[in-house]
Amino acid sequence: MKIINNRNINYKSMAIETLNQILKQLETLEIKELQQLNQTIQKYLADNEETVKQAAFHQALIDSGLVKQIKHPTYEPITERRLIHAEGKPVSESIIEERR
Repeated sequence: MKIINNRNINYKSMAIETLNQILKQLETLEIKELQQLNQTIQKYLADNEETVKQAAFHQALIDSGLVKQIKHPTYEPITERRLIHAEGKPVSESIIEERR
């Protein structure tokens, strides 16, 4: 238990030191850079708040018994698709003719 407390103290002191460094660097930024930073922070906070709300909603669904688990889709990057050359009528035209 003592080790965990020491780690928490070290983590907190590192976080405070990092925050102090960021605050010192703020003094060197120009107005446009500060505005851009502000916009980025506001977007981060909004995204974070949305994530927290979504997690609470998912937990409420699980707690109520409506779902057993929440599945998160895996997003695979879309690879570049190669076009193939087909001769004859356009495929869409053939499909329409077949449906008639």
